[in-house]
Amino acid sequence: MIYILLPAYNEEDSLDSLLSKIKAVMKKNKYQYKVIVVDDGSQDKTYEKLTKYASLMPLEVIIHTYNRGLGETIRNAFERAAEISQPDDIIIRMDCDDTHEPKYIPEMVKKIKEGYDVVIASRFLPGGGAEGLNTYRTFISRCANLVMKTAFPIKGVKEYSCGFRAYRAKIIKDALKMFGNNFIDLKGLGFTCTLEKLIKLKLLKAKITEIPFILRYDQKRSPSKMLSSITTIGYLILIMKYIYPWWGKNGKMLKKKIKEYRRNKK
Repeated sequence: MIYILLPAYNEEDSLDSLLSKIKAVMKKNKYQYKVIVVDDGSQDKTYEKLTKYASLMPLEVIIHTYNRGLGETIRNAFERAAEISQPDDIIIRMDCDDTHEPKYIPEMVKKIKEGYDVVIASRFLPGGGAEGLNTYRTFISRCANLVMKTAFPIKGVKEYSCGFRAYRAKIIKDALKMFGNNFIDLKGLGFTCTLEKLIKLKLLKAKITEIPFILRYDQKRSPSKMLSSITTIGYLILIMKYIYPWWGKNGKMLKKKIKEYRRNKK
């Protein structure tokens, strides 16, 4: 079973294209699947569009009455998927703005079945890239990934900020059991949650790989929700938390639990 998680905020113009492509890819590959959309307080016709598609494909909608931000939206989506999935199921997180092409899902599924816990869609592998990003955004993105790779080196990983990833359900279940409500701790700091998940899964010795993909920013129909200043602050806080000593009494207990988990995973 494949669970596709979509955080949505004012995406009425993107849903027809994205959901139709997801449905086509799932049907072509004969996958059993369910789409879980968290509507984060949208003020347009996102909910009406989702209601229509819920009658056309396996789709569940979780509603936030008010906009809570990407961190809480993603946390709720992962908690729901972990609740209803089996350990060997696959959880795929995509953006809802049609910049992540579903055609990459079969290759991601293949990698999970080969034994990986996390598969990242990477712009920085040969064959990857981005269409529609201006020079400034491209430069900022590359600089951010360089900083993250320097601060949190993970063998074989070049892409740290793209949210298009596939996860073995078991590693998500284990992470939620280990970290609880703090699996995504910095909930109000923009897109920081994308990096935070990767750091915590690496602490659990997740086996991580990448596939090349092309970000289709030229297909984006909704305004960008990314606040660069907030996300930058979040990255700096993550560096301070996970590189410099930050463990208090509770932190030391968590560190001990992580060590035990890692030993048992060998």
